[in-house]
Amino acid sequence: MNDANSTSDGMGGDGASDEGAFDGVEFDHGRLEEELRLAAAILDPVPAELRQIAVEAYALHDLDARIAELTFDSLLDAIPVRGAEDPPRMLTFDTGGLTVDIEVSAQGLMGQLLPPQSASIEILHGPRAGAALTADDMGRFACDAPPAGPFALRLRTGGDVVVTEWLRA
Repeated sequence: MNDANSTSDGMGGDGASDEGAFDGVEFDHGRLEEELRLAAAILDPVPAELRQIAVEAYALHDLDARIAELTFDSLLDAIPVRGAEDPPRMLTFDTGGLTVDIEVSAQGLMGQLLPPQSASIEILHGPRAGAALTADDMGRFACDAPPAGPFALRLRTGGDVVVTEWLRA
C-alpha cells in the first residue's frame, strides 16, 4: 500500500535522501560546515593560548621516542626535611633500560643517566628545544638556568630517542 506521504527511498515523505537533496534542491554541506565554524568562532571561540598549546603539543610528537615515566617526585613521594628551605626537586624517570635522575633548583638543573652513558639532551619548553645539553661518559649533565613552566627532556643516546613526561618546574 502506497501512502501519499511515503516515498520510494523510505524516508517518510520529507524528500530527503542520502545524496544531499532536500525537496529536489541540492544541499551544500561545505557551506553548512563553513557557517557552523563561523558561528562557533563567534559564540564560543577557542582561547588563543589553548590553540597555541595544542599546536605545540602536536609539533612535539615523536613516534620513535620511548617515553620515560616519572617514578619518583620529591614533591609527592619524599618525606620533608625539617629546617630545609626551598629544597631541590628530585625527579626520577625510567624506561626500563634507562633511568634519568634530575635535580631542579633555583640554581638550575642537573642530572645523571643510569647506566652511565653519553647523550645529547634537549630541554623542551614548546615545539622548539630550549637548552642543548651534553651528558658526559659518566651520564652527568647540567644547565645553569632552571626550567620555567612545563618542561620535558629529549635524550638521544646512540640510535635511541627518549622523552620524559611533561612536568611543571
